[in-house]
Amino acid sequence: MLRFLSRSLAAAAALTLAVAPAAQACTSFILRSADGGVVYGRTMEFGLPLQSQLIVVPRKLAMQGTGPDGQAGTGLGWTAKYGATGMSALGLPVLIDGMNEAGLAGGLLYLPGLAQFQEVSPAEAKSSLASFEVLTYVLTSFATVAEVKAALPKIKVNRAPQAVFKAPVPLHMTLHDASGASLVVEYVGGQLQIHDNPTGVLTNAPTFDWHIANLGNYLTLSAYDPKPLQIGNLTLTPPSTGTGATGLPGDMSAPSRFVRAFLYSRAAPAQPTSTDAVGNAFHILNNFDIAPGIIRTAAGTTAGGGVAGIETTEWSVVADTKTRQYYARTYQDSTSRMIDLTKADLDAPAIRYIAVDAPGKPVDLSR
Repeated sequence: MLRFLSRSLAAAAALTLAVAPAAQACTSFILRSADGGVVYGRTMEFGLPLQSQLIVVPRKLAMQGTGPDGQAGTGLGWTAKYGATGMSALGLPVLIDGMNEAGLAGGLLYLPGLAQFQEVSPAEAKSSLASFEVLTYVLTSFATVAEVKAALPKIKVNRAPQAVFKAPVPLHMTLHDASGASLVVEYVGGQLQIHDNPTGVLTNAPTFDWHIANLGNYLTLSAYDPKPLQIGNLTLTPPSTGTGATGLPGDMSAPSRFVRAFLYSRAAPAQPTSTDAVGNAFHILNNFDIAPGIIRTAAGTTAGGGVAGIETTEWSVVADTKTRQYYARTYQDSTSRMIDLTKADLDAPAIRYIAVDAPGKPVDLSR
């Protein structure tokens, strides 16, 4: 049971970058395959070890969220309509990324300095839940993006603190269904904001509308090299392949990663099947791996849960919304673990927890 690019836009971005640390580097996108499949991929980076496990949430499971007082079991109650699988965090029976048996997939990504959830009166407590529980509610309750859009205004996401963070966890949510519809859900200024997402891409702060406006600065980026330029008798040619992407931002900030994920996902050739696209998605995700040491979080900031640490890519996941197969790779082991929701026991009496923190072992081919 669960317990739980106008001036104003530029000014908003400047404020965000001033108050929000640059150390929560989740990146997500979708790929489409020639057989109509939709594949969703994302990385998870954080300064605080999240102790994630792969979990399987069965259908028909009674669940209850956290109320605005921060007490488990005082919030929204519901029964899982759909079984789901994905990654948990901090030992909690919640999904911070995952997919359900209907092919709805998505994840929670950090949005510090901007996410502000709804005020909830005691009388409204039973129709609310905490920010870190919202993806679990969505994936166990709905089959499509359209259903989510209709349902979320009927509940509230409260400001309940999470014990490790000692505050509400500042998050926004990306969602994709088997038809290819994509959605971004944010709570800003205490108000629910739902955005259709034709790009399929999401990273971290600033908010989604800022990232979309920022893409306008990179419309000249291309997977194709520029044509030679003739000036009198002089012919200028690109010095190497890859010059069509000159100017592609290469730092680890969320705005730069959004632009890179947009270009990579749009440039990726459509694979014959969604299963083929899974491998392609992991190759793209490799471009967003953060090696230990290049991002360090400081104590007293919202990054890394307020503790000093070294941010790394803790895990990467890919969800095939056509085959209902969910894949995970970890920092310790690049071997894919997979849950097939067409084969998993979704009528089990309780959540199944699967440890994924064991280190990988090289294959010795010496003899």
